[in-house]
Amino acid sequence: MRGQPFLTQERRTWQNTSILSEQNFLKLKEIMYDHTFEAGSYLFWEGDPADKLFYIKQGQVKLTKTNAEGKEFTLHMFQDGDLVGELAGFTTLKHSYNALVTKDSIIGVIQTRDLEVLLWQHGDLAVEFIKWMGLMNRITETKVRDLMFYGKPGALCSTLIRLANTYGKQTEQGWLISHKVTHAELGDFIGATRESVNRMLRDLAKKGVIAQEQGHIIIKDIDYLRDICHCEHCPVTVCRI
Repeated sequence: MRGQPFLTQERRTWQNTSILSEQNFLKLKEIMYDHTFEAGSYLFWEGDPADKLFYIKQGQVKLTKTNAEGKEFTLHMFQDGDLVGELAGFTTLKHSYNALVTKDSIIGVIQTRDLEVLLWQHGDLAVEFIKWMGLMNRITETKVRDLMFYGKPGALCSTLIRLANTYGKQTEQGWLISHKVTHAELGDFIGATRESVNRMLRDLAKKGVIAQEQGHIIIKDIDYLRDICHCEHCPVTVCRI
């Protein structure tokens, strides 16, 4: 097996709220209230008012966007410790994507009006939230870059690396992606059909880059994937699914 994913096993809990200091995170927890969401429900739909943020205490949320033809694209997958939503910046804003709960979840809900009071009162918290917004923009930009500059094969290779970083477990065969993902779901990440993903995965398997076992993908040569997507070795908080 060549290469290593960017993350060690101890760093696989993402927690994009790690940008916040412990003191400021405690302030945030004081204004959130817990709500239970069942798998298949939505935190919000595209076009809903962006008047809340959501902190995932336990569970998983998928952000999607639908184009004019009805094709759904997967933008992000968030899990325990992640903060989800769009900060309006003291203006009226509507969500530009859907947030689907994919596992039964416990989520802390933060009203934007309560958050605004905290940001006015604590300048250091406001600065940290600007950093969080920058991080979320960077994650989206890198995914768009992979698709725009390196086409579907580059975007697929990048997605496989992100999956390995997020769900990978080291085995004798390579990096086993513990989260089962279908070819159709991979297609949703890169804007490709299931048939196109099937063909690209077969090509990678023939070259010994990946293998598939009982519905799981095993990455045997991660350096090959990095070469195809012209990996820029982004920070570990960015290189995620």
